[in-house]
Amino acid sequence: MDVDIHGRHLNLSDGLREMAEGKIEAATRFFEGKVIKVDVEFSEEPNSRQAEFKHQCEITANVAQHLVRVESHAAERVAAFDDAVERFERQLRKLKERLIQRHRTDDHKRLNAEGFSDDVVEDADEVQIERVKQFTLKPMTPQEAVLQMELLGHEFFFFMNGETDKHAVVYRRKNKSVGLIEAS
Repeated sequence: MDVDIHGRHLNLSDGLREMAEGKIEAATRFFEGKVIKVDVEFSEEPNSRQAEFKHQCEITANVAQHLVRVESHAAERVAAFDDAVERFERQLRKLKERLIQRHRTDDHKRLNAEGFSDDVVEDADEVQIERVKQFTLKPMTPQEAVLQMELLGHEFFFFMNGETDKHAVVYRRKNKSVGLIEAS
């Protein structure tokens, strides 16, 4: 497993790096050998008014062909990291449970649900789709898509990129900038 620990515009002590690496390795125990790369990034908010959320820690990992990302803010760098590791471990545990549930056969599910009737047993983590929208995609530039997103007041906008003829999404990032995702 490749663990990359770095700070954005700040230097990290060796002790913090060692502690972070140890905790990341402990958190990934659910996926022995399936964690390819983990990126831990520390940053600091320069605004003194944001003192209680001054330090930020972001953990991004490629785990069993899934991308897992968490971030945390706190007054202290170590507190932000500890909170991020707890969230990261929770996400990994959820992912592991979903992968196990997906690969179970019906026979195994019935054995585990012994004593319950078939119509009562349901997956509690199953996502319910509340609304489905359909619309035609018009080719447009990313700048036009951003304008359309802002006019609609949405956080993202799905469109056909007229420059590349590929499906794409523009989205509003947490720092209020705009991101673009294109299909390869």
